[in-house]
Amino acid sequence: MTAVLIREQFAQARQRGLRARDAAQAIGQSEGAVVAAHAGMQEGPLRALPLLPRWLEILQSLQACGPLMALTRNESTVHEKTGVYQQLSANGPVGLALGEDIDLRLFFDRWHAGFVVTEVPAQGEAQASLQFYDPHGQAVHKIYPRAQTERTAWEQVLQRWADPGQAVVFEAGAAPRTLPAPADTAARCATEFAQAWAGMSDTHQFFGLLRRFGLERQQALGLVEGRFTRRVATDAVRQLLLAAALDGTPIMVFVSSPGCIQIHSGPVQRVEPLAMRGQTWLNVLDPGFNLHLREDRIASAWVVEKPGDCGTVSSLEVFDTEGALMAMFFGARKPGQPELTDWRELLAPLSPQPAGAVPA
Repeated sequence: MTAVLIREQFAQARQRGLRARDAAQAIGQSEGAVVAAHAGMQEGPLRALPLLPRWLEILQSLQACGPLMALTRNESTVHEKTGVYQQLSANGPVGLALGEDIDLRLFFDRWHAGFVVTEVPAQGEAQASLQFYDPHGQAVHKIYPRAQTERTAWEQVLQRWADPGQAVVFEAGAAPRTLPAPADTAARCATEFAQAWAGMSDTHQFFGLLRRFGLERQQALGLVEGRFTRRVATDAVRQLLLAAALDGTPIMVFVSSPGCIQIHSGPVQRVEPLAMRGQTWLNVLDPGFNLHLREDRIASAWVVEKPGDCGTVSSLEVFDTEGALMAMFFGARKPGQPELTDWRELLAPLSPQPAGAVPA
């Protein structure tokens, strides 16, 4: 499909009331491909300028802008956090943002392209954002100005890193998913895997275990079910968030895209479910933090316990109908400190998976 045709069909989809991401999917294109098709446009409702591929430097330059809204999402969950981009660093392709509010884990080897994207609504002012995409055109991270943003510094960032002459091409099709190991292979390694799990001294060692045994994440949880994990009902996130809002227990909410993990640490207050157009969204609508999770897409939920040097670290992990990880919830804690008893008391009463339910 030519860039002209992409622009025409995308504009028609948007006129039907679809959000940009949904409109791109409706015309059979990735969001990144649609943005790239608007590169260099001087007029129209969507305009884009490619960015120099200097991802860490771009993010480091944002501190002068003051508060910005960081957005990271996957197919089923959107995580929005407002704060200042601070303490940006990288070790090879892995980066960190460790600001008071903007807390990110960045995997720059998955960052393929970035754009200054300007959206011009039928009414109101144009809004420019920074948007970054993986090789398949899936958004890995987006950044928007807020009312408190220092606009002069923001405009300087947009101008400094723009590279209008760059041509961006994305790979066709979606990125391949990690597939479960064959059932017989998983069964043969179950005992050794459980022993390795028990021997973890840091929760981050879990990713190494998955690679070592060739297991998909949810498959691994199933291998240690009853010892380190338990299945809970698909309304567990709602139960957890409402209870946390009621008693003020601080939590951590992790949502990942192909190239970024975004983390909220602190209490949640306003938890609102919303049924709309055949979809059920579970929302956190707090100052500085918004979460939008497709509750109707939750296919399975697990309470997970991992050993660490400061004792057990417990979490709630939820997966969608495609088996993809939607979000993870932990008790808020500082490195080197044990988990809060209040957090474990939130997890303990979560309803078990109903008898006869078919696991995802």
